[in-house]
Amino acid sequence: MAFEVTLSSFGQHTIILLKDLSTSTFAEVYSFGALLNNFTSNHQGTALNVIDGFSSLAEATEKVAPFFKSAKLSPYPCRVKNAKYTFGESSYVLTKYSSHGHAIHGLIYNAVFTVTESFADESWSYVKLRYVYDNDLEGFPFRYNCEVCYTLSAGNALSISTTVTNLDKKLMPIADGWHPYFSLNDPIDKYQVEFQSKEMLEFDDNVIPTGKFIPYEEFGSLRNFGTTSFDNCFTLNFAECQPMCVIRNPERKVQIEFHPSPSYPYLQIYTPEHRKSIAIENVSAAPDAFNNGIGLKVLEPVESASFTTKFIVKSL
Repeated sequence: MAFEVTLSSFGQHTIILLKDLSTSTFAEVYSFGALLNNFTSNHQGTALNVIDGFSSLAEATEKVAPFFKSAKLSPYPCRVKNAKYTFGESSYVLTKYSSHGHAIHGLIYNAVFTVTESFADESWSYVKLRYVYDNDLEGFPFRYNCEVCYTLSAGNALSISTTVTNLDKKLMPIADGWHPYFSLNDPIDKYQVEFQSKEMLEFDDNVIPTGKFIPYEEFGSLRNFGTTSFDNCFTLNFAECQPMCVIRNPERKVQIEFHPSPSYPYLQIYTPEHRKSIAIENVSAAPDAFNNGIGLKVLEPVESASFTTKFIVKSL
């Protein structure tokens, strides 16, 4: 069998390894937060982990916030202004986690998911993880099911698919995202970057969208990243060919290609101060979507929405 999946239990947590036995490529997934902690493949004879993750499961459970490395962002990504929003005729205040007074990065980033299915054959290996949010946190009085599926396939390709189902008897707002940090073994100043966008959202001083879209095509083709700093959201132009985004380390002759489906029409890019990695975040909606409605989905009872992206690590 060319692919393999192994599960290791640690109390209430599970560590999952998806492996391509023919190439030694593997992905390490924690049931804690359904987060991707490691994605390693062989390049130029050296094992390269492209995920800036945690040193251990224990560190992940202790330190997932405030940087949210590889966290699942649901039921909202990015920020909700002043941690407040109105839906229907009701107003809500979110109290899970705030930054500078704004709710940030959802409610289930530290939830313990359950492994519901795993499989491996000659073509791929995958794992499905499930968490039921049961209206148990202030500010989001809805029930929903969140299923995350990681699939490893040939060519160092890893797909991540999230399906959200409204379990409530009323309408439910939802947006989805993912917050991985990527590293190609050098400071990001040495990278080349490209993403297919013609505009970015204008932000105010609190990184909240103003509602305006600004023309932006500076990285429409591969160019040196240098000292560029981002904490910005861009619309993706799916009229262009995939991949929608590329980050490349020309010195090490390796790159990562990002292939989101149209279910993720926005790309949030964040450069941490240490500049050892870069967050490339596929998101289904703009920051503050619970207030501005940009990309927000509203699910009927028992209705589902799915969000899928894939990235591929390639030697040059």
